[in-house]
Amino acid sequence: MDQLIELLKTNARLSDSELAVMLGKTEQEVKQEIEQLEKDGIINGYAAIIDESAYDPNSVFALIELKVTPQSQSGFDEIAKQISSYDQVQAVRLMSGTYDIIVEVTGKNIRDISLFVSQRLAAIDAVQETTTHFGLRVYKDNGIIIGSEETDERGLFL
Repeated sequence: MDQLIELLKTNARLSDSELAVMLGKTEQEVKQEIEQLEKDGIINGYAAIIDESAYDPNSVFALIELKVTPQSQSGFDEIAKQISSYDQVQAVRLMSGTYDIIVEVTGKNIRDISLFVSQRLAAIDAVQETTTHFGLRVYKDNGIIIGSEETDERGLFL
């Protein structure tokens, strides 16, 4: 299954028959393995990796670090679920280190994200502190190189 997962991470558009050839399995075996991975919650969805700057040059993304007071019954889970429910939020992760939670958000502009932080995140009682880092450029996303610049054999941009 490890090989199947790696192939799907690289290109989730491969058909069951293409995967079967690549893995030396039958199409039915591949189909059953994928269904099991989905059932077990290992595969939770399929998504295209979009170069947002090419799609919408005005869009902005940010990583927001949160220092949070854990809740007595649920720790960080309820807070993370609440934050995850907002449309602007692309990812929420519990982290080790100075900050507890990191939130990835997208917006139409910097003001959009600033309002999200001040009106949504800062309004959560358990949130003690936020630090927002605005993204300037994405070079690689989910293992995929973003952009069309060519490199030479040393890996340098031409």
